[in-house]
Amino acid sequence: MVANILTVVHKENVRLDPGKLSELYTELGETGAEDVVCRAIEELAVRLTHCERLWRQNDIANLRKSARSLIAISDQVGMTAMSGIARDVTQAIDAEDPAAVSATLFRLIRVGERSLTAIWDQHDLTI
Repeated sequence: MVANILTVVHKENVRLDPGKLSELYTELGETGAEDVVCRAIEELAVRLTHCERLWRQNDIANLRKSARSLIAISDQVGMTAMSGIARDVTQAIDAEDPAAVSATLFRLIRVGERSLTAIWDQHDLTI
């Protein structure tokens, strides 16, 4: 007899603050804003990967630093969901709750990847 198998699919909503992006474009102009957004996207992708590596190495102190850095960068370009989840990761680390750290970190990675794609697609950015 075959047991029922349940597959859980994680689907996270991505929240971008278009007002934040508009502010950047108004303040820096199109070229300057696209440069900031492109650099932020690149840095966020690198730091997300770095966070996962630190977690796998059980380097929680540096994981906290890296997650905190994601907050400021994602706020800068209006990635509100990503910023909030990065805060959740740091709070889980501060609470010394390894299960919560793992769960929120991998949620951060899922939302981060989707956020990066969404912001890239929204502005049809090219490097």
